[in-house]
Amino acid sequence: MSDAFSAWVSALEARHLADLRVPEVTRALRALSSAYVERRHGGGGSAGATRSKVQGTLDSAGKRAAFALFYAPLHFIAVSHVIRAIGADQPAPPAILDLGCGTGAAGAAWSLAAGSQPVVTGIDRHPWAVEEARWTYRQLGINGRARQGDVTRMPAPRRGGAIIAAYLLNELADASRIGVEDQLANTVESGGHILVIEPIARGVAPWWDRTAARFAKLGGRADEWRFPIELPPTLQLFDTAAGLNHRELTLRSLYA
Repeated sequence: MSDAFSAWVSALEARHLADLRVPEVTRALRALSSAYVERRHGGGGSAGATRSKVQGTLDSAGKRAAFALFYAPLHFIAVSHVIRAIGADQPAPPAILDLGCGTGAAGAAWSLAAGSQPVVTGIDRHPWAVEEARWTYRQLGINGRARQGDVTRMPAPRRGGAIIAAYLLNELADASRIGVEDQLANTVESGGHILVIEPIARGVAPWWDRTAARFAKLGGRADEWRFPIELPPTLQLFDTAAGLNHRELTLRSLYA
């Protein structure tokens, strides 16, 4: 990964391990991973540990640190890989709207891959996540802002802009998800781009094939990804200690 990514991970370590010991964060990571495993009915933790669901359990400093230190960098790696593989980094969109932004990793990854040109706006319902996203943008040198809000009431993106919804749609009730899909489709029809990323497990997103078919009619593409990764040392430490096994990342994407 880039020097900016490495510096960000180091800053995350300093930020979240200042008042916590590694064993505390490891225990919290196990709890977050177990919650996700229960949702997908088997298997290990993954980069697709869903942000809005996980954030609903962020009731301790340990869990918040585990999410920020471990899952946010995995989200960044996953999005960076997809963006470059599908060529969504060039031409750079003028602006990126990150729905359910979490700690800001997904929108920041797209912006950084596009030369840090796009302005990023993150929206999330969790106040801690909003503050963390603002910090992420500053650390990565991204022109970004984040605010607390309801993703089903998203603002209209800038003309020619892009929207990313990473590990979000599977967390929404069907009616809300379809409403968000409608707004994503409107963005594509207006000349913008959308990127949806979800876990690869079909049980998490049983609606995936229908949604993929909808965006295929708009000229979009659906992909499944499996790619090997080498985790930074601290992430590898947590990965091993929590009983996970991230030798590869798996995910699926829609781009239109």
